[in-house]
Amino acid sequence: MFKFTGKVLSLTASALLVTSAISSAQSMDELVAAAKAEGQLTTIALPHDWCGYGAVIEAFKAKYPEITVNELNPDAGSGDEIEAIKANKDNKGPQAPDVIDVGLSFGPQAKAEGLIQPYKVSTWDSIPDSVKDADGYWYGDYYGVLSFQVNKDLVPNAPADWADLLKDEYKNSVALAGDPRASNQAILGVYAAGLSKGGAPGEAAGTAGLDFFKELNAKGNFVPVIGKSATLAQGQTPILITWDYNALGGRDTLNGNPPVDVIVPKTGVVAGVYVQAISAYAPHPNAAKLWMEHLYSDEGQLGWLKGYCHPIRFNDLAKNGKIPQEMLDKMPPAAAYEAAIFPTLDDQDKMKAAITGNWDKVVGANVQ
Repeated sequence: MFKFTGKVLSLTASALLVTSAISSAQSMDELVAAAKAEGQLTTIALPHDWCGYGAVIEAFKAKYPEITVNELNPDAGSGDEIEAIKANKDNKGPQAPDVIDVGLSFGPQAKAEGLIQPYKVSTWDSIPDSVKDADGYWYGDYYGVLSFQVNKDLVPNAPADWADLLKDEYKNSVALAGDPRASNQAILGVYAAGLSKGGAPGEAAGTAGLDFFKELNAKGNFVPVIGKSATLAQGQTPILITWDYNALGGRDTLNGNPPVDVIVPKTGVVAGVYVQAISAYAPHPNAAKLWMEHLYSDEGQLGWLKGYCHPIRFNDLAKNGKIPQEMLDKMPPAAAYEAAIFPTLDDQDKMKAAITGNWDKVVGANVQ
């Protein structure tokens, strides 16, 4: 869990608080009106079974029926989202994304390239400083850990750790849930394997991860397919390396057909933070801001938690007693997360460069 540093506001008079509340309400009313006038919001890379996004999107539509939500390429990776902004700088139509949801390291990259614009949501102070840009260009939205989603019908003995994936019994079984040359989820999957092998955080673990997947591929255990719950159920990718929230959501969707195990490995437990940002070229900037307000409201944050993600405001919600116990009961036990490692931005930059730049040369598996 992230640790919060409490902020204390000193008010000299209760009137100041009232004035602030009224000002915020008027500002929100103006934002809603401007967003409705735009009438559209374009998202990208938001599968409905990822982090509860289906219900989160439907809740936004129900709240603001005047705004049509265009959903681009649900299965795109973080790199694809960045490229979509670049490719549509002059496009004011529905093919230009207004907002992006990308891996942590892609936030600073997008800011440095002038691809995103700043906006601080009304719940800004409850987002940990360690996972937000001080100027509001990007900020964390949720996190999870890499896990093994396992088809129990085809894999009766589930792997307990990364090294187990090299066993002969897992021939043609192991897949990543993305292309490690573009997908943040897949990149961190390779990194987690490298940490498990003893690679130091950063470039060394990225290189060690490539060596692990080279061996996995050479043994015939690696399947160069972008794995999903559907490919897992069909037997094409019986063991899927994916975020715990995707694995748990997939388990629920499959509803025992086939039965699914979700394993958090004993070592190399990597936590990945995703971040939200608004495109600097957003055709619907006010709708984009309203979308951000929705996501970072209590309702939006609990929507992600229902989808098994740890929302970035989790500690704040828990402290204020806003998390229903039935949601907590469906999450993996806290002990599974005790060894979780949160890579720093520097670590992520170094390992991402090592993995994306050398996957073809070292592993040689064209994941698609």
